[in-house]
Amino acid sequence: MPSFPPTPVASVLAAGAGVVLGAALQLQQAALWPPPGYAALCALGLAAWGLFAILRGRAGGAVPRAALLAGVLVASAGAATSFGATGLRAGWRLAEQLPAGLEGRDMVVVGVVAGLPQRSPDAWRFRFEPESARIGDAALDLPSRLTLGWYATPDGAELPMLRAGQRWQLTLRLKRPHGLSNPQGFDYELYLFEQGVRATGTVRTTRGTANRLLGEAAGQAIDRLRQSVRDAIAARVADPSSAGVLAALAVGDQAAIEREDWALYRNTGVAHLMSISGLHVTMFAWLAGLCVGWLWRRSARAMLACPAPLAARWGGVAAACAYAVFSGWGVPAQRTVVMLATVAMVAAAGLRWSWPLVWTAAMVVVTAIDPWALLQPGFWLSFMAVGLLLASGEVRGLAAAGPRLAPDPARPRWRGILARLRSLLAGGLRTQLVATLGLAPLTLVFFQQLSLVGFVANLVAIPVVTLLVTPLALLGVLLPPLWLPTAWVVERLNDGLQVLAAPAWAVWSVPAAPPWAVACGLFGAALALAPLPWRVRALGLPLLLPLLVPTVVRPAAGAYEMTVVDVGQGTAVLLRTAGHTLLYDTGPQYSREADAGERVLLPLLHALGERGLDLLMLSHRDTDHVGGAAAVLRALPVARLASSLEASHPLLALAGARGVGVVPCEAGQRWVWDGVRFELLHPTAEALLAAERVKTKPNTLSCVLRVSGRWDQQERAVLLTGDLESEQEARLVAARGGALASEVLLVPHHGSKTSSSPAFLDAVAPRVAVVQAGYRNRFGHPAPEVLARYAERGIAVVDSPRCGAWRFGPQGRACWRPQVRRYWHHPDTGYTHNGVEVANPAEPESTD
Repeated sequence: MPSFPPTPVASVLAAGAGVVLGAALQLQQAALWPPPGYAALCALGLAAWGLFAILRGRAGGAVPRAALLAGVLVASAGAATSFGATGLRAGWRLAEQLPAGLEGRDMVVVGVVAGLPQRSPDAWRFRFEPESARIGDAALDLPSRLTLGWYATPDGAELPMLRAGQRWQLTLRLKRPHGLSNPQGFDYELYLFEQGVRATGTVRTTRGTANRLLGEAAGQAIDRLRQSVRDAIAARVADPSSAGVLAALAVGDQAAIEREDWALYRNTGVAHLMSISGLHVTMFAWLAGLCVGWLWRRSARAMLACPAPLAARWGGVAAACAYAVFSGWGVPAQRTVVMLATVAMVAAAGLRWSWPLVWTAAMVVVTAIDPWALLQPGFWLSFMAVGLLLASGEVRGLAAAGPRLAPDPARPRWRGILARLRSLLAGGLRTQLVATLGLAPLTLVFFQQLSLVGFVANLVAIPVVTLLVTPLALLGVLLPPLWLPTAWVVERLNDGLQVLAAPAWAVWSVPAAPPWAVACGLFGAALALAPLPWRVRALGLPLLLPLLVPTVVRPAAGAYEMTVVDVGQGTAVLLRTAGHTLLYDTGPQYSREADAGERVLLPLLHALGERGLDLLMLSHRDTDHVGGAAAVLRALPVARLASSLEASHPLLALAGARGVGVVPCEAGQRWVWDGVRFELLHPTAEALLAAERVKTKPNTLSCVLRVSGRWDQQERAVLLTGDLESEQEARLVAARGGALASEVLLVPHHGSKTSSSPAFLDAVAPRVAVVQAGYRNRFGHPAPEVLARYAERGIAVVDSPRCGAWRFGPQGRACWRPQVRRYWHHPDTGYTHNGVEVANPAEPESTD
């Protein structure tokens, strides 16, 4: 009768799979269960573990049952325990959140600056750990960690110098974590949840606020040292690009790397080297282990007390832990330290496990400590890279098994050295090839792009950064003059990367593949890389095709698809027909380092398979409408740019330099794409000419675009209005009347009280009105009286803070946020806005 193997191989693998699966399933929950449900699941899992132990004990180490049944029992026990434990921890973390009643209220908070404050030309961004808080005489209980912004005032007053460890009394206005929600977008709320940040806010600088420094060194000793090192690097290294890389590798300050440099590193596939990652921590542990082992062998007393290999192993783990703490104790560094410690413990326990067991044990421990890491691309890329390299090493070791010949005494020494160097080079090439090809499918799944020059770039960058730049950057803490030659090396490396990134084909982008294509492609990649006969491995290549060349889905002729993108306080609308693409506005510029074009629109366009724009329309010059335009123009081919911008606007110069046709948007312009009709209704040519002579409020020149198509035997029209105000609305009503009628209205000026006049709403008569506004924005959009006008007419209002991106087309109309809701996201119970309770957005519904 088949029995469960007495070795721990199958049980560890089954248990590991169960632990990872249980945590992964819990992370799919939209809302948490009550704690007793998770506790019961944990108890059930522990009972299953106990049953398995009893059965093994009675069988003398082998369960006299089918191996498959025993494996299912172990996997189920691991899954139940992991699911329940993750749910309990999530509940504890969610319990520490800002009470809804404190959102948007001024409060006086005393606390300590934590981490490294980040300075931009007009603001500070920093973490703050409150010690006490009050509103008036009432004491408050706040979350233990906040993310704050301290912005410059319009009068140009100098911002104070923030340093880690300072104790401040600040007047704050807080809100619960809330991020943008778009297809293929970054989950900012998950990022804050994993970091333990349960509220964000701003420092109030109005007259009468009590912002004052209470102490220079109130704690955070390690962070104070890190900031001193960062400042010393910036003072000694003149080149900001090199200084940013050194600061990132020495103290973990990734924000020190310039935006353009990050783009270069991503396009050449070396971005993983420019921040503290598993590779750096592992390499540091390896070097430290070599040093500890060498020193240990020099002492007979030390050798008697502890074997040198054991001392070297734990010395490397201790050094890795110290490096990770000094670099900010980021999540990737934490994972690596846990992995190294797990491997060391397995070896110290005398367990002669094969690499799959050690690899699985490390994954289980990391998942148990940080289950939310399963949602991070870095988790899977790190573990898959290690697994691939271990697997390829195991195969080579088996293939090379056999007696070794003694060295020939007559052979010259230099030939032996040369042969060893050749062997090392061949091994490095093989390792890089295995990692590049093996991780390519996962890279496409997570990022929809792959650097075609990454193999060559990493061959040079990996040894240069890990063996030269990173050690010298750390040694520079003790010997600062070392930073200068290290900076020179970084400059030369950047020069070489610029050459590699120059060709247009350097980066290969693909649309986001559907789930079935992802599963098919990953299975094909695993089959192609498995140690199997080549005829079997070749079967995996066709399975890769749906992932490598996914189908781009577009509307049929006569129809269109509109995505009202969630960009916060700003406007961006994407319109796609069967063969054309139009982008109406590009959202805001969030800061001098970030905008909606780079952060939101480009990832969305790449995921949809859009390789260019047929028309970019900028309604008017306000930065919440054109803030991302420069990034879009630089990154994508754009055929035409239509706008109401003045002739001297820098964006028109940028468009001209890139060969983009520039035209004004004038009322009366009409065109048809693939059976879909487009018509510009505003501004008039006379208004544009007058604006060139006399300064005009930009809102009054907003480009108004009406788009109409047909599906389901009905005409479907949308009206995009920019920041149109009531005076211009009245002129449109007088000129067009009922011809303005549209099923969907993009609410003018984000719902400002200066727009959405009653006559205009009656003329358009929309079924749905979409508000693009930021969560708890400082302008008070949408205004309560405006919402009341829509409610009086029975018009459904959808706003981006609760809906996220909103799609309208032949597939129906739907909000993105409810489709991807998880328990760490902002609750969808509505909120009080300007004293008015705002309801939830409608669930996804059809257009019938």
